[in-house]
Amino acid sequence: MPSSSLAAPLDVELRPDRPALLRVDPPGDAASWAADHREALRAQVTEHGALLVRGLGLKDADQVGAVFARLAGGLMTETEAFAPRDPEGPGLYSSTPWPANQPMCMHHELSYPLEVPGLMLFACLTAPEQGGATAVADAEQVLKALPAELTERFERAGWLLTRTYTDEIGASLAESFGTDDRAGIERYCRANAIDFTWQPDGSLHTEQRRSAVVRHPLTGRRCWFNQIAFLNEWTLAPEVREYLVDEYGADGLPFNTRCGDGTAIGEDVVQVVNATYEEHTRREPWQAGDLMLVDNIRTAHSREPYTGERRILVGMAEPLRLADGCPAPEGSGR
Repeated sequence: MPSSSLAAPLDVELRPDRPALLRVDPPGDAASWAADHREALRAQVTEHGALLVRGLGLKDADQVGAVFARLAGGLMTETEAFAPRDPEGPGLYSSTPWPANQPMCMHHELSYPLEVPGLMLFACLTAPEQGGATAVADAEQVLKALPAELTERFERAGWLLTRTYTDEIGASLAESFGTDDRAGIERYCRANAIDFTWQPDGSLHTEQRRSAVVRHPLTGRRCWFNQIAFLNEWTLAPEVREYLVDEYGADGLPFNTRCGDGTAIGEDVVQVVNATYEEHTRREPWQAGDLMLVDNIRTAHSREPYTGERRILVGMAEPLRLADGCPAPEGSGR
C-alpha cells in the first residue's frame, strides 16, 4: 500500500519547521498499538524521514522496550561507541552522556561502523524544563545545500575517523569493542576495515575511512551521511578543545575527523556544515511519553542544550551494510 494512502488515517501534521507529528489517544496497551500500526508508522518514516508520536504515555523502560520491539523487531547492540551509555534493557540504552549546557550537533548515529543502524527509536520518559529537543535535518536537502566544491571533495575522498582510546575520556575498549582482549580487538578491527596501532603506553589508536555521501537503500537518493562535523575537534567548546590538545596533543585526541585523503578539516568547513544543518533543522520540544522514529540514513539528529532533568531512552534497529559505505582508496580503479 503506498505510504500516501496511510497519511489520512494517521492524521499526521506536517509543518515546515517541525518534524512530522502524529497525535494519538492514549491506548490501553502501547505495545499492542505499536504492533497494530507498525507498517503505517514505518511508511510515514520512509516518507518524511522522521515521525514524532505524541499521546502514547510511555512511562518506564520495560514499556519502551516492548514498544520498540513491536516496531523494529530485534534491537542492535551498540559497538564502536564514542561515549558510554547506561543499558536499560536488551538493546535499550540511555541517551549519550553530554554536558546539558552544550549542544550535541547534527549527526547520523554510528555512521562509521561497517554495519550501521537504519532506524533510530527514541522515547521520552522525563522532559526537560527548557530545551533539550532531539531535532532532525533531512540529509538529502543538506547535501544539496552544501557548497558543491565541499561535497565533491568528500564524495571523492570519503572521511576519516581517528580515535585514541584512553582511560579518562570517552568509551573504554571494552565498551567500544565488547572486549579488552588485544587479540579480540585486533580481529574486530581487521574484519571491519579499521587500521590500528598500539601505542607505547598501551593505548590504542585507530583510523577508519568511510563514505561521506551514500545512496539510501530504499529510495536510491544521495544523502550526506557522516559524522564529519560532530566528531571534529572544531565542534568542541573552545576551552574543551584547548584542554584536550594540551593534554593529548593534536594527533592524540580521543576522536577527530579528517578528509579521507588524510588532510585536516579546517574550522571553516565545520562551520559551513553545522550552519547548513541549522538552516534545515526541524525541532519539537519533548513531552513526557513521546516516541520518535528516525530514518538514520536520510535524517540527521541532534540534541539541544537544556535545563532540568531529561531522560530519553534510545534503541537502534534495522542494521545495514551500505553498498557504498566504505570507499576504495583513490586511484584503486573501483
